[in-house]
Amino acid sequence: MEKDVLILAIESSCDETAAAVVKNGREVLSNVIYSQIALHTEYGGVVPEIASRKHIEKINQVINQALTEADKKLEDITAIAVTYGPGLVGALLVGVSAAKAISFATGIPLIGVHHIEGHISANFIENKELEPPFVCLVVSGGHSHLVLVEDYGEYEILGRTRDDAAGEAFDKVARAIGLGYPGGPKIDKVSKEGNPDAIHFPRAKVASAEYDFSFSGLKSAVLNYLNSCQMKGEEFNQADVAASFQKAVIDVLVEHSMDAVKRLGTTKFAIAGGVASNTGLRSALEEACKREGITFYHPSPVYCTDNAAMIGTAGYYEYLKGVRHGFDLNAVPNLKLGE
Repeated sequence: MEKDVLILAIESSCDETAAAVVKNGREVLSNVIYSQIALHTEYGGVVPEIASRKHIEKINQVINQALTEADKKLEDITAIAVTYGPGLVGALLVGVSAAKAISFATGIPLIGVHHIEGHISANFIENKELEPPFVCLVVSGGHSHLVLVEDYGEYEILGRTRDDAAGEAFDKVARAIGLGYPGGPKIDKVSKEGNPDAIHFPRAKVASAEYDFSFSGLKSAVLNYLNSCQMKGEEFNQADVAASFQKAVIDVLVEHSMDAVKRLGTTKFAIAGGVASNTGLRSALEEACKREGITFYHPSPVYCTDNAAMIGTAGYYEYLKGVRHGFDLNAVPNLKLGE
């Protein structure tokens, strides 16, 4: 009987302090998330300095709670996985330092995990049958990637954003139309009351790279529309702007995703990242996959936002490959996928 591999995972790349215990890569024994959204809302976005301080305050509590809920002690743990990039440098350092300290004190092996790889791996938690290869669309506040997952921990980036990530555009537009922070969930909610065809916003194509995304032109188009309403003294319909903007983002994401899946001839498609819990995007991708006869995978909303269970899953497959990090592991805020 092979011994279970238990990963203690830590995630602190932005404004969630999270820890989890994951068994054999796909079974979540505990998943504790302390969210700082309320703290940052009054500033209209994440303040890095405040985020770091809160992580320092919460990190040990969250780790202890994860062990308690999993009914495990440190001596039961096989390896410690921690997000070391990309993200806010101060925030990342808190998690990395905690993981290194535990590893140093106990001799438990240390594994640094790429944050985006964690998001992709979130799909393995609830979809026990999902195995690579498959295409994955990663959409979050800081990232928009279209990735071919060739094997566990092996990726080919098919397309990425040239400017704003999708989530970033959501936040900026939400602020402009008076919805506030966090923008993604608020636009998603208001869009349901609006007409997505009320205003035609542009869908950008990047000539030299068919799978790349660009959302800054769309964001500018929304701001120009709002400015022109203001100059003419016209009222704008908040729900219509939100719905039309959201549809413009979704159209591009769906089109690129389906093109890639068809060209690569794969029958499996997954989404990941914070924006992956957007109901409009989910249903549009689900319909598109149904039309093309492709199996659509997506994590539950709790595994779409930043969480440590996904880091534990990614860490498990890194552990099996023999990846181990030394105490020189450092935070890498601009870490690229596949580095």
